[in-house]
Amino acid sequence: MEHAAKQGGRPWDAYLAGSDSAVVAKGKFGRRMGFGRRPAVVVIDAQRYMVGEAGNDEAWPSSCGEVGRKAAAEIARLVGQAQAMGVPCFFTLFELDPRGADMGVYRRKRDLLESDRWCLAGSLGAQMVPELTPSENDVVFVKKKPSGFHGTPLLGYLVDRGVDTVIVAGGATSNCIRATVFDSSSYNFRTIVPQEAVFDRIPISHAISLFDMDRQFADVTPMDEVIDYLRALPGGRDG
Repeated sequence: MEHAAKQGGRPWDAYLAGSDSAVVAKGKFGRRMGFGRRPAVVVIDAQRYMVGEAGNDEAWPSSCGEVGRKAAAEIARLVGQAQAMGVPCFFTLFELDPRGADMGVYRRKRDLLESDRWCLAGSLGAQMVPELTPSENDVVFVKKKPSGFHGTPLLGYLVDRGVDTVIVAGGATSNCIRATVFDSSSYNFRTIVPQEAVFDRIPISHAISLFDMDRQFADVTPMDEVIDYLRALPGGRDG
């Protein structure tokens, strides 16, 4: 079953000049790759430190704020539909040793934050958002770098399940989503980004990252089209 995605409202349009659009048209970028037959959902770092707390975001140093909380609700909708259809879901958690021993080169760009509301292993902030409940057939694993593929078993899981389409959700768009999408495409998976299910701290970073992904490496697709695709899948799939 092939299911071509349509393009809905695009958050990057406000940032593009007419000359940019001309470059895209001339180079014939942005074709739709569409959905395949065997999808998986990959949820990147949907954790409490990423979405903060309504009315108290200042206490969460990496919170994306309300946009993150809205996206978390959409991610829950995506995961719920996938689980109902037996589509495998994989959840990454970004955690750092409280001493910073595994932070690597990232520590050259950012301080180690000694906060229970950041991504330190065992902290409140490192917990998955409460909106998400992995099923017994889903897989949760820790990653240490931006991409969900780097140094993790994700590729092996996808190959084992015969996946041809990777639906990527979570945050942040310009960091871990972007890195995961580029790796997914590099492994020749059809890669889908539900527009409402990804989020970032900085609007321009979010918009331009979506543009870059949609231009060459993924289909940035309205959530309703992704849900319709999942609903149309045959039921009773192997997890």
